[in-house]
Amino acid sequence: MRITKIEIFHVKPRFSFLKMSTDEGLVGWGEAIVEGRSRTVEMAVKEFEPHLIGQDPRRIEHLWQAMYRGTFYRGGPILSSAISGIEQAMWDILGKSLGVPVYQLLGGAVRNRIRMYKGIGGSSADEAYANAKEWREKGFTMMKTGIDQMAHVMETPAWINHEVARIEAIRDAIGPNCDLGIDFHGRVSPALAIRLAKELERFHPIFIEEPCLPENVDTLVTIARSTTIPIATGERLFTKWAFREILEKQAAAILQPDLAHCGGIMEGKKIAAMAEAYYCGFAPHNPLGPINLAASVQLSANVPNFLAQEHATLGEGYLKTPFIVKDGYLEIPTAPGLGIEVDEDALHDQRYDGDWDTPRWFHEDDGSVADW
Repeated sequence: MRITKIEIFHVKPRFSFLKMSTDEGLVGWGEAIVEGRSRTVEMAVKEFEPHLIGQDPRRIEHLWQAMYRGTFYRGGPILSSAISGIEQAMWDILGKSLGVPVYQLLGGAVRNRIRMYKGIGGSSADEAYANAKEWREKGFTMMKTGIDQMAHVMETPAWINHEVARIEAIRDAIGPNCDLGIDFHGRVSPALAIRLAKELERFHPIFIEEPCLPENVDTLVTIARSTTIPIATGERLFTKWAFREILEKQAAAILQPDLAHCGGIMEGKKIAAMAEAYYCGFAPHNPLGPINLAASVQLSANVPNFLAQEHATLGEGYLKTPFIVKDGYLEIPTAPGLGIEVDEDALHDQRYDGDWDTPRWFHEDDGSVADW
């Protein structure tokens, strides 16, 4: 079997799907994207393409090594995301060629179903309450929300009170038998993160995600030591090497690699195994499309230290058979490969040029840049 073609489909609202074709008629799908840099990742895929055409897609580890180590400058979000999408597609092909789901090739399932969690918004306490109530009534046992405001290095009591009021409203809506994660988006300074975490401890969050930017692990350690709330991080870390320091310094209790960014399915499994040795949880990050969800579900079925799976879409309008969540859980797929069938006819109506960009935020008081 040989790879004959690799295509990228940019689809609304901000997804990029990768299609890999072979000379035996089997097709594999992956998701290759950096949000706001879709076309840059597409170019990286095209640069890898000459080294992949004519190769056997079932030699996944070999081709991963060739892509990652084949250039002097390695890693980073663009190259790692391009490799991730390609690697997902190769696993899809391997599973289809053998007639088994990918998780069977990873060692088999260790659970019967996948716990899912839903992201909820609401710029006021009332809106947040209503949104949380709706999804709790639909059976979800875990949700996640993010802080709602842009932040200076330090903020006023009113700023903190606004965030606390939203979290209190959500906790009131979902009750004590539902978990709640809180995403700081790396948006706040370490000092502000510590102040805010102290105020939120009484609501017993299951984790605080990205309490600060991931570049300075020692700062993350300081935050982790200052609060009883478990720290989660990983969406902006790439390959196992970036997670090593997090684990060695015990800077987080939950790792959240994104399989569209970290290096793909096998790299995610390696990261999960590293986390298991440190008694850390594993919760794949995924605010992206249904192909990355499918890849994440395959790995989540196999990983012993799995916590919960994030999702933004179940595939409506993209997959011929979208995923179904019942009472907050998703049944493990049994179809071969990634377990999905992409609806290419539906994709044609949603294609665009991939120009979605990250919002640019500026503080109203002085016009300085704020982190999104």
